[in-house]
Amino acid sequence: MANPHETSPQNQQPSTRIVAGGPARPKRPLGLKIGVAAAALALIGGGAAVASAVNSGAPAPAADAAPAGNPAAELKLGYFGNVTHAPALVGVSQGFIANELGSTKLSTQVFNAGPAAIEALNAGAIDATYIGPNPGINSFVKSQGASVNIIAGAAAGGAQLVVKPEISSPADLRGKTLASPQLGGTQDVALRAWLTSQGYKTNVDGSGDVAINPTENAQTLKLFQDGKLDGAWLPEPWASRLVLTAGAKVLVDEKDLWDGSLSGKPGEFPTTILIVNQKFASDHPDTVKALLKGHVKSVEWLNAAPAGEKATAINAALKEAAGAELKADVIDRSLKNIVFTVDPLAGTYQKLLADGVTAGTTKQADINGIFDLRALNSVSGEKTSAAGLGKE
Repeated sequence: MANPHETSPQNQQPSTRIVAGGPARPKRPLGLKIGVAAAALALIGGGAAVASAVNSGAPAPAADAAPAGNPAAELKLGYFGNVTHAPALVGVSQGFIANELGSTKLSTQVFNAGPAAIEALNAGAIDATYIGPNPGINSFVKSQGASVNIIAGAAAGGAQLVVKPEISSPADLRGKTLASPQLGGTQDVALRAWLTSQGYKTNVDGSGDVAINPTENAQTLKLFQDGKLDGAWLPEPWASRLVLTAGAKVLVDEKDLWDGSLSGKPGEFPTTILIVNQKFASDHPDTVKALLKGHVKSVEWLNAAPAGEKATAINAALKEAAGAELKADVIDRSLKNIVFTVDPLAGTYQKLLADGVTAGTTKQADINGIFDLRALNSVSGEKTSAAGLGKE
């Protein structure tokens, strides 16, 4: 087994860290609100956005012209520096993915939130990415089913609404300011949909009964510590960091909102999935299958490794991807909240779509065809269901 502190495999390139958007503020002036509203209109109804500042500002490379079915010369893979992306972190750092790719070079880019990763994927700057489900759904909807396919799950659970200690119930949130990682991201949608269920009105420009300010996770921690935010709906390890290092408390654990009636797995909801550009998958099915082999091995390793070894490996990969390790109590709490699984929990996606419509970040649409689990089922030897929403 590879040591997580060893040099990356030879055909793996150093990661490029991509941070979505500029610094967010807890209270937006009117100009920023207008800008966010315009961005939301593009998010809901516009075409695929182009990421023009990826890979140190270089233009996206041209699409690979290899004949269909040939292994790609390079696979450009995105993921986040979050514990919920541990299958990617471990798959890259331990060499599981690169080893399965063989002669195909693995290049990686680290993103801060889902919508930015989707922009890069649609621009051709990456070929596949680990991501939350809602940005993937939104891309599929905007492209009328032509942009991406979900090819596997990666993680379930690991998202919480954490708040100031004096907030004891949903009724205390009126007039408060909350954060999410990025407008249209999975936690942003979950927060907006939950607030709607509590009788609150929210708007994508930050106005409403409760102000929601999409904010980069590290800045959310600082703003909360400074008393400028009342809470945030966050993935791990950020929920644990606010609880253990900033004195926050859990108001909502998202696992309590999923009773299992849609997936057969109570308490589980998709937090991280693996998606691929449809054209890349069509041109290079063997490369996609190799990626999935590495992904399955990574998930299997995470579920079999002793807790200490798992935490050490993830922490080393986080230091490489995000620039810092986590304290032992933070990573331990984070891992207790997450289930690593290749099942994308397809039965939950109609509700995820409906939540995006409620949140105002997507529109109602037919998402049949969003899944292509054939390669996953071939690699894993199991029958993971697409719940009638694609191929399996």
